[in-house]
Amino acid sequence: MRELDRRAIEDHHVPALTLMMRAGTAAWQTLQRNWPKARDIVVFAGAGNNAGDGYVLATRALRAKRRVTVLNVGDAAKLTGAAATARKRFLAAKGRERPFTGEWPPRVDVIVDALFGIGLDRPLRDLWAQAVELINASGKPVLAVDIPSGMNADTGAVLGAAVRATVTQTFIGMKAGLFTGEGPSCTGTLELDTLKVPAQAFAGLPPRARLLDAHVSLPRRARAAHKGDFGHVLVIGGDHGMGGAPRLSAEAALRSGAGLVSVITRPQHVAGFLAGLPEAMVRGVDDAAEAAGLFERASVIAVGPGLGQGEWGQRLLKRALELPLPLVVDADALNLLAARPLARGNWILTPHPGEAARLLKQSVAEVQQDRLQAAARIAEKFRAVVVLKGAGSIVAAAGEIPAICPHGNPGMAAPGMGDALTGVIAALLAQRLTLPDAARAGVQAHALAGDRAAEAGERGLLARDLIAELRSVLNA
Repeated sequence: MRELDRRAIEDHHVPALTLMMRAGTAAWQTLQRNWPKARDIVVFAGAGNNAGDGYVLATRALRAKRRVTVLNVGDAAKLTGAAATARKRFLAAKGRERPFTGEWPPRVDVIVDALFGIGLDRPLRDLWAQAVELINASGKPVLAVDIPSGMNADTGAVLGAAVRATVTQTFIGMKAGLFTGEGPSCTGTLELDTLKVPAQAFAGLPPRARLLDAHVSLPRRARAAHKGDFGHVLVIGGDHGMGGAPRLSAEAALRSGAGLVSVITRPQHVAGFLAGLPEAMVRGVDDAAEAAGLFERASVIAVGPGLGQGEWGQRLLKRALELPLPLVVDADALNLLAARPLARGNWILTPHPGEAARLLKQSVAEVQQDRLQAAARIAEKFRAVVVLKGAGSIVAAAGEIPAICPHGNPGMAAPGMGDALTGVIAALLAQRLTLPDAARAGVQAHALAGDRAAEAGERGLLARDLIAELRSVLNA
């Protein structure tokens, strides 16, 4: 974004003040759309260009007969360039500003966060942290200018404290941190204004990531198709007391279009499987040797849901790893892999942050500090396509731009959601998508199905509710 800003100014001769005027005006228009009845506006201004955007907004609000107070957290006298000019224009319009001392005007309808932009790379402290805490505790709607202050624009990590915005008006292009880690919790509703930066300014500049869109595109099926055309998924898992996990994976694979789905699980789970999911072929085994025929017939293996880390699970995972088939590896299979790392290739690993931490031999906090980097490191270490689950799930593969999923919702923080995702990805692999494409489409379809299921409410959402929506998502 800094390079795009530089190109617009130096290569395409768009003055810095012009960009700032466009940014502040866009933010003001967003404030008007979202809070048209707001009369009293408080702008928290920092010490850089983000403050300049805030001053432009404040000037627009004054001209619209709103009551505006700018609270300076930094030293406003040290503003330079376009930001200094924007401040002078605000003061010339008889705007009011005063240093922030921990208090603010008694009447506030909307708060504008213009403290920090994308340049922040250190934790907020002292008066800066106090300002953010006061904003968050106010109970008032908050408009963040470009990004919520205190959030790392590249990673979505919170730097000590971060504004929890109601709406974020960002500029020129999307920032990766808005979509992953703590980013979605800080951002609120997101709006983009490109500030009329010429399209040529983007030429040759590789993106940090790409966003998955709101539509999953799969090829139409031939009229003469039969189930053998769509692959055979083998789900392995369900040690004692954990038969539900492979059941969810198997059902998700069937709902995602796999031609055939077989399951290897403990014998005591077979009756429940057949009663609840008669479309799946289920084999109960107490030893991997008993399931030899099923391994040979499969085209894709999904291993890990409810697998456990005992001898039974270890032997089944070992057998799966010996085959040249593509694998989707999840749950306890990942924990076993963390203990005995292997760079196999031809597989998709789907860790949540805890499993990712074990794969990388680091803490969960370190993984969450830079999820894009963590996903890339796992992909390199294990020669795998990696789905790092969580808010803003990431799909990473060597040599490809990572993808971030902007869909999904907090209701999906529920048991069995990862098992369902494993089944979706395995089914798409069985239908001959490449590993990266299957991972991206699977994450995308899973999140969109979760959003459809959440229309009835996020609280109480079950994995089965999501699975029921997969067919409509994948046939849209």
